[in-house]
Amino acid sequence: MAGLMTKLLLMAVQKPSKKGKLKVIKWLQKKKLLTSRVLCSRCGQKMKLTRNSKISDGYNWVCRSKNHRGVKSSRSVRTGSLFEKSKISLPSWLTFIYRFSQGLHLRQIDMMQDRIARSSKTLSRMAKVLRKICTKAMKEYQKRRRQQMGGQQEFVVIDESNFRHKRKYGRGRASTTWRRRKWVFGMLGVKHNLRRPILRLVTRRSKNHLIPIIVKHVRPGTILISDEWRAYRGVLANMGYRHFTVNHSHWFVDPNTGAHSQHLERAWLSYKTRVWRLRGNRTEKMLKEHLALIEWTNWLGERHRRGVLGRLFRDIYHQFPV
Repeated sequence: MAGLMTKLLLMAVQKPSKKGKLKVIKWLQKKKLLTSRVLCSRCGQKMKLTRNSKISDGYNWVCRSKNHRGVKSSRSVRTGSLFEKSKISLPSWLTFIYRFSQGLHLRQIDMMQDRIARSSKTLSRMAKVLRKICTKAMKEYQKRRRQQMGGQQEFVVIDESNFRHKRKYGRGRASTTWRRRKWVFGMLGVKHNLRRPILRLVTRRSKNHLIPIIVKHVRPGTILISDEWRAYRGVLANMGYRHFTVNHSHWFVDPNTGAHSQHLERAWLSYKTRVWRLRGNRTEKMLKEHLALIEWTNWLGERHRRGVLGRLFRDIYHQFPV
């Protein structure tokens, strides 16, 4: 991963010279994020990558076949790619992809000062594009692999948490506050140093809402650890799970069984910080996207042989084949 990250950052700081622009294009072609072969829509012949100082990318695809009767045919180097509908420079896109793979810890104003984009609206739009790529990849994984956890070597901690949208200075109508209360049901698989979350938005924390999610994603016979919420009481043990509870009003670690939910408590803090920092809980749709992104990071990104950045490149290529 270090090699990929280093090369990406080198491309991102290339000088806006004709040599620098060509270097970025060639590197993106090598990573299959830009097409390296374009056929002319008029004559079907292979087009040539040609320097053009009048456009921001510095190069475009050109066909000067005699069959055109003197009319030059040209296409953008971004044709069919992730960058096709964007006016942001390719080096700026590379910088943003790197920031995204690191969790977008920088504030938008800092990224604007780094000249990645001129407005926060543009940065939000870029983040949304990449978030949708990760969300789609996660959905495809769920269909293909069913996204199950647990078993003999992996125990699962379950809990619910409120991802309420915080209104600055308490502004807005108080009567609509309840609509902002969004319960997220979380299941965290713990196996040695591996942590894998499954996060689902639920309308209620009742038995009818939570138990089907557990049955769908947790293998029978798995050790389940939870608090003493009534939705779980006397149900999970009868369904083939080894269920242990912690009474948080008395202790954080059960003195008899040693069961605790600190793994998920720490995870909740991390997930909420990330969602709130990116204002990802303003709408239900946006919250679902951010929860899917957290799952993508843990299930796919961190398990890729070239890390989160390598997995992001892979998913971009598969969804924008050039």
